[in-house]
This record gives sequence, structure tokens and C-alpha cells, in this order.
Amino acid sequence: MIAGLVTVLVLVGGVVGLQAVTSARSFQFFGELTDRVDTSAKVVALTFDDGPDPAGTRPLLDDLARARVPATFYLIGRDMAAHPDLAKAIVAAGHEIGNHTYSHERMVFVSPGFVADEVERTDKLIRNAGYRGEITFRPPNGKKLLALPHYLAEHHRRTIMWDVEPNTDPDVDASTARIVDRTVADTRPGSIILLHGMYAGREQTRRAVGPIVDRLTADGYRFVTVRELLTYQGK
Repeated sequence: MIAGLVTVLVLVGGVVGLQAVTSARSFQFFGELTDRVDTSAKVVALTFDDGPDPAGTRPLLDDLARARVPATFYLIGRDMAAHPDLAKAIVAAGHEIGNHTYSHERMVFVSPGFVADEVERTDKLIRNAGYRGEITFRPPNGKKLLALPHYLAEHHRRTIMWDVEPNTDPDVDASTARIVDRTVADTRPGSIILLHGMYAGREQTRRAVGPIVDRLTADGYRFVTVRELLTYQGK
């Protein structure tokens, strides 16, 4: 069934249309997806993708602890397997953990079996780290088509995307000041902010976390986890 749907999509929409669907932040064919929460309350979720990695995990946790800000970490299974102590440190610090697949492969032209393995192996590692809350899911690079959303819908799992992402613009990504400015400018009530701060090459982003928190806090925003942000829908 899924293979047939892919063929129809390619024939009807063409390659460009298919690429737009796989990258869409506010649409998927099955299940529940959230890119931001519709609320007038000045609450936002700060999220980090990838890792955990020794280069960035501890510095990020230290910055968040100083600011007393909770965050949501979408972790890769293979990185948790390599650094279980860092995954446990994230949980011990009181942060939320989400599933970002095991291998970080783009989840587009993949089989249902591959999807199940990627999600379930990573779920097990998240539980082994001590996290007991609901596990939301974020696809690597935001890519999804049919098999992944279908699996998530069948298992009552929500896809979490984002509406603020400064790292995608190379000019912005190269400068701490520009990362801060772009993030603050794009944030609105109910935003989900995506940053990549774990790996060695992400020092500019790590340096931006404190100023982002300071400026948004001064503007009246409060930081919550993704699961808490979802409770503000329509409020």
C-alpha cells in the first residue's frame, strides 16, 4: 500500500512536490504533528537535536542549570549507546528526552520494518537512561513521508517539528550574535526552537544559548518542555 502511494505521489506531484511534502513542518499524511502551539501565553520550548556527545552535552547542561531552564533533547540512539552516561546526565538534570531515531537516517524511502527498528531501539535506550515520561518523536532533518508517520500514528506517537531554526542559514550559523538575533526575532508565543549544540563544531550555537534565554526571558517568555508546551494548545 505504502509503495503504491509513493508511486502515485511521484506521478502527480513530481520530484519537487515530493521533496516539499517530505520537508513540510506543518503537514504529514498520518498521525499528529506539531510545529508550534497555538497559544497567546508567552511560553516556548527550547529543543536540541542530536547527540549526546562529549563536546557539548555537559556545557549545555551547565548553561541550562545556571538559567534554571528546562529543555527537550531529541537524542540519537547510536550516540546514547556510545555515551550512556551523558544520556543519564540529561535525565538527572530534569530535562525531557525525545526520540530522534537510532541511526539518523532520513526516514523517507524506508520500510515499515526499518522504521520500527529505528524507533524502538532508541526508545529502549531512552528508558535505560532513566527517562519515564512520554517519548515524542522528531524525524532526522525533519524528513518523513509515509512509512514513518504511519508507524507513529499506529502507536499513538506525536511528531514534533519546529518553527524557529537559526542553524539552517549558513551566514547565521557562523555567528553567535546572529544565531541569538535570528532566534529572538523569529520566536513568538508557542514557538518550538530547534538548536544543534552537541557536537564539537557547534560552539557558536552553545555560546548563543545563554543570551537567547536571557533576551527571551527579559521579553516575558517562559521556557517549558515540549510536553508541557502541548498543554497550552488553544489557551
